[in-house]
Amino acid sequence: MLLGRSLREVGPSSLLTSGIGEERELADDERLAARVEQRAVEPSVLVREDPEPGDLGGEALGGFGRVFVPGADEHGEPCAAAADRLPVDVDGRPRDPLDDGAHRPILYARRVGVVELRDRDEIAAFLRRRPHVHAYALGDLDDFFWPHTRWLGWQGDGVLEQVALLYVEPDPPVLLALAEEPEEAMSELLLAATDRLPRTVYAHVSPSLLGPIARAFAPATDPALHCKLGLSRPEALEAHETEDVEPLVPADLAEVERFYESAYPGTWFQARMLETGRYVGIHRDRELVCVAGVHVWSPRWRVAALGNVATLPAARGNGLATAACATLCRILLDDGIETISLNVRADNHAAIRAYQKLGFAHAADYVEVELSSAAAHGSAA
Repeated sequence: MLLGRSLREVGPSSLLTSGIGEERELADDERLAARVEQRAVEPSVLVREDPEPGDLGGEALGGFGRVFVPGADEHGEPCAAAADRLPVDVDGRPRDPLDDGAHRPILYARRVGVVELRDRDEIAAFLRRRPHVHAYALGDLDDFFWPHTRWLGWQGDGVLEQVALLYVEPDPPVLLALAEEPEEAMSELLLAATDRLPRTVYAHVSPSLLGPIARAFAPATDPALHCKLGLSRPEALEAHETEDVEPLVPADLAEVERFYESAYPGTWFQARMLETGRYVGIHRDRELVCVAGVHVWSPRWRVAALGNVATLPAARGNGLATAACATLCRILLDDGIETISLNVRADNHAAIRAYQKLGFAHAADYVEVELSSAAAHGSAA
């Protein structure tokens, strides 16, 4: 459809010229004289025939999305179209032989918006662009986690540009919003999806997003900078002794919960994760003194994320956590896992050095923060 002072349909065989208000096919001599190239229009697109400059500030067009301007300046602002490299007048309009001065170049609207995603293969293909960054989300595609997930995507002209995951099992739910380039598209997704998200979420977000989304989401806690690390040198695991490490099973639940109360109070531990068989521990004098486990594990999607790694204070400094993690990583590799990742606070330098010795490398920075909707935050204030 053409969107101007009136609406009308443009079929795939129609031809448009920039600078006239009529749709017609040019004769060859007219086309050559005017230096206008005859080009077929894409089927069924929204265009504005004669927009004013003030109309192009990024507002929505007819509910289909934001204006896409082929000739935008470095700040993304609309400028004179230059597709045909025509000279321009002093007021910025192209001097086109067919331009009568009253019309501007035709601009096409770009269909963008939030979509709910349920195709696991489509989601996985997107996330595997950076698997160590998106390991948690990849793992949540597994049947073990999938029922607790909602997936939001940001599409432009049918192309998936960003994916955000809402994991609804914990309270508050966890939002994973780790942006791909251009990162501002993730900000647009979160702002557009405000009414689809809970009033409070525990968020893992790219640091650059906190400013742009502040008008919709207010931090309820201080943002904490974290790092994502990925196993890039599995051969480094061989240097670590692991003979004292034992598997932990569901029957060990009570002992594991007592351990975390002392070694890692407040950690996010789900009892059902012991069902994976991918928790290991070390005992000293019949007491559980070290545990390493997984937050996600999926042989189907070939991904795992280490988590809940801790040692009792009295047993620290003896390399127990390193040994437990090395054993667990070997088990995961034997499972056919190709992507092993973990999260660690950016200021936990000792842990980062230990993981680097195991063959892990930095993959991305992100922020953990509890966010509440700005409206709820304001009313509470």
